[in-house]
Amino acid sequence: VVRRSLLQRYEHQPFISCLAGFYSCRWKRYQRERTEPGKCCCSMRECMFFPLLVAAFCFSLVFLYTWGEGKNDYNGFDWYNYGNLGFWFLWSLVILIVAAVLFTYVSLLMVLAMCLLAEGQQLYLHWSHKIGTFLVLGFSISSLFALSILWRDHRKTVRLSFQVTAPYLHIGAIAIMVLLAWPVALHAIRADKKVTQVIIVGPYLAILLFLFLIPLGMYSPCIREMGTLGPKPALIGHRGAPMLAPENTEMSFLKTIEHGGDGLETDVAISYDGVPFLMHDDTLRRTTNIQEVYPNDTGKAASFFSWDALQKLNAGTWFLKNKPFVGMGSLSKADQNQAMNQSIYTLSSFLRLADSHNKLVIFDLYRPPEKHPYRNLWIRKILDVILKESKIKRHLVLWLHNGVRSFVQAVAPGFQHAMGKKAPIEELLKHNIVKLNLVYTDMSSEDIRKYAEANITTNFYVVNEPWLFSLAWCSGAHSVTTNAVHLLKDVSQPLFLMTPQQYNIMWILTDLTSAFLISLIFAL
Repeated sequence: VVRRSLLQRYEHQPFISCLAGFYSCRWKRYQRERTEPGKCCCSMRECMFFPLLVAAFCFSLVFLYTWGEGKNDYNGFDWYNYGNLGFWFLWSLVILIVAAVLFTYVSLLMVLAMCLLAEGQQLYLHWSHKIGTFLVLGFSISSLFALSILWRDHRKTVRLSFQVTAPYLHIGAIAIMVLLAWPVALHAIRADKKVTQVIIVGPYLAILLFLFLIPLGMYSPCIREMGTLGPKPALIGHRGAPMLAPENTEMSFLKTIEHGGDGLETDVAISYDGVPFLMHDDTLRRTTNIQEVYPNDTGKAASFFSWDALQKLNAGTWFLKNKPFVGMGSLSKADQNQAMNQSIYTLSSFLRLADSHNKLVIFDLYRPPEKHPYRNLWIRKILDVILKESKIKRHLVLWLHNGVRSFVQAVAPGFQHAMGKKAPIEELLKHNIVKLNLVYTDMSSEDIRKYAEANITTNFYVVNEPWLFSLAWCSGAHSVTTNAVHLLKDVSQPLFLMTPQQYNIMWILTDLTSAFLISLIFAL
């Protein structure tokens, strides 16, 4: 009797009407039923469907987090779709918006359900929301499956993100458990059998205990003792500053220099008459106006054009039309005019520009296709441009191509030699490697430290997001290749950085505070 009297309280009609109206479309009081002590909170059909709502919430949260943390690679995803579909569109942004909307929708349903349970109301989800729940669940699961098949490296990105976000995710999960304590406690008290109470409270306490102890297994290079953080990684502009100017153009490299970049990265191809020029793609379709100038040759390899033909193409108007990066902002009138007048850049001009500003250069070299007159002479032609035409200071050149390294070391002593994959230290020293140029998903603070002890530095590409740059900094990376020199230059310290003592205090205070609040809720 005492227990039932404690549960009897005034029913806030307007509040409950809103809850039931939005959740069940039952706006009238006579349409609703209260949960009697010892009874289930809903019918058998609703009991079977409620786990699907919880699953939709969990899967949509996982996908939203997964896709949100992949922002670093949105540009590559959009260009991948451009290559397959033939037209440019910011698919990555659309997917992010859809994921956020669906997660918000199913989260509101969860909040409404928890509030109704806390008010002792029986659950009945309207059929339209059930359809919406199935759509959210289907979209989230299919999207996660597609990511796992088509973008396998994305899983590595997510794992890396946990090294920065895990402490905050831990606090968020604990906060959710505190909010869930009220409906769990209420239904445990309403249950008239001990077994039912154990079934309700047992899983809740098990999950809570797991969350309390999970920091024991957390690792982050950004949790470190004071004074042990290394210097800020140097910034190398990936094809210049492609968020500010058309990639691989003079304007793009000048923007990198203007914003304090330490080096310049590019891609080198050779024209049909032997002029090395800068171009990333096999064809000219994406980054020039070839459809207007040579409409019948859009699928032709860039290396099969003469330099005279290449000079007639505009390499900047596509940038203004497509706006290839999410959130890149608007350009000034002067920058727009400058971008519209960009042309394909030669390797010789690129090297002279870098030399005049004392910037490191690193480039990917593309061998000409078969039947190209310079297919077997391309390395010599590129070396002639480096050594004889541009006469760039040799220590500024990071030579990455591995095919003829011994020959290059013989004819061009003084280059710094880099390798694009991890290898045993003995092998790297044997080939006089002084830098590793690695994809950021290979980031490992232990490997970085091991190579640094052998005087081998590490560069990671392509690092655009501040959280990823912060992780590279904490891990000890010496430099990063980035599309966002203008953004990362302003990162004065890692976004997440604390000592082990500070983290332990945060962890213990979070657990103690939540344990006190949950105990208080169950006691009341």
